[in-house]
Amino acid sequence: MLTQLRESLGEQAVVVDPDVLAARSHDRSGAPAAGTPLAVVRPTSTEQVSLVMRTAHARGVPVVPQGALTGLAGGADAVEGAILLDLTAMNRIVRIDPIDLVAVAQPGVITADLATTVAEHGLFYAPDPASASESTLGGNVATNAGGMRCVKYGVTRDAVRSLEVVLADGDVVRTSPPTVKAVGGLDLTSLLVGSEGTLGVITEITVGLLPAPGPVRGITASFGSNQAALDAANEIMVGPHRPSTLEFMDGAVIAAIIAYDSSVGLPDDAKAWLLVLTDSLTGAAEDVAAYAEVARHHGAVRIDVADDPERVDDLLRARRLLNVAMHDLRGDGLNEDVAVPRGKLAELLVRLAELSERVGLPIGTAGHVGDGNLHPVVCFDPNDPGETRIAHQTHEAILRLANELGGTVTGEHGIGLEKLSAVDAELGPRLRGLQRGIKDVLDPAGILNPGKKL
Repeated sequence: MLTQLRESLGEQAVVVDPDVLAARSHDRSGAPAAGTPLAVVRPTSTEQVSLVMRTAHARGVPVVPQGALTGLAGGADAVEGAILLDLTAMNRIVRIDPIDLVAVAQPGVITADLATTVAEHGLFYAPDPASASESTLGGNVATNAGGMRCVKYGVTRDAVRSLEVVLADGDVVRTSPPTVKAVGGLDLTSLLVGSEGTLGVITEITVGLLPAPGPVRGITASFGSNQAALDAANEIMVGPHRPSTLEFMDGAVIAAIIAYDSSVGLPDDAKAWLLVLTDSLTGAAEDVAAYAEVARHHGAVRIDVADDPERVDDLLRARRLLNVAMHDLRGDGLNEDVAVPRGKLAELLVRLAELSERVGLPIGTAGHVGDGNLHPVVCFDPNDPGETRIAHQTHEAILRLANELGGTVTGEHGIGLEKLSAVDAELGPRLRGLQRGIKDVLDPAGILNPGKKL
């Protein structure tokens, strides 16, 4: 099979070097790979992807679609005997249409590069995952990535109009027309978004664009308790001044980020912190004033206005330091991604604090408080087997807690390998059976990213 692929794709497109295989076998989740891959294959076109899939399908060889490997759930990790289908060379922005407000791009395009390119046309691509500077558009679609602007613009699915997809047997389909409205068939576009490479290989993505927003500005507010910060966030969310970003950090995260990089300018006495931004073209000053008034009403001990682009960038950078700063506390960490109804956020934070005290490991929490999606990080010493074991037990406890509170075990990172048992508990046998039935229709041989998501 590899000989055939080399003859069709070229020698350089098929790699069996053990070091390359090892480097491409893991994402950033820390989840162990499910096996040793056969080869890395690097197509440059939809036609080549189709050829790879036909070849693999004929022999029953598993295929794991991959992008930049920035995922946090093991969704792109290797499985035994698999072709790792590295799509990063398919990195062309095909076209930008300022009339129909769409962009068409291949899956290997870096998310931030797409945003920058459309901005040069006076347009705006709204999804903004934390890894936007290095994650690929295809990876964002495969996981239905979120980010800090979801509170106003929604997740990646809300921006995707249509997909070109190579099915497991090599056939190429387009899921729908790129029109704003298209209800002629079942919504296969939304089905493929978030499917983590288990239903097809995405080879071209049509996304909707928006007119460029206004300059980003807003406030940061420090509070003496999580409850006060949450009360302020909830009032902002039900008010008339919808933010483009509404982020929360607890005291443990604030302290960790300051210890990691004091230059970010976070207040060292805050027990909880909100970042509230607007990108409205009109009325932004009224938005900022309203956010400040709500924060004062709920007892903010410090309010700072951020209307300078460099200051806003610093604050966003500080928020993005969550994982690296928390990992630095003990040497490693497990990154959670739970979402609960906003009315349950206070209970979630109380229960997380109790869990941290009970297990003896630091848990710091930050995240997208406007849509109830928080990211607790469990810190542990990877050289201490006891701490490592307790950390993984704590991870499972946090997933159960999310379900208990009527939420989900993943708001935006996906299931991958890391959360298979947890999603079974969340959805139950009937729904899981229906989902696996869909998998059987689209991939009857079970070769697409087996053992993941479903």
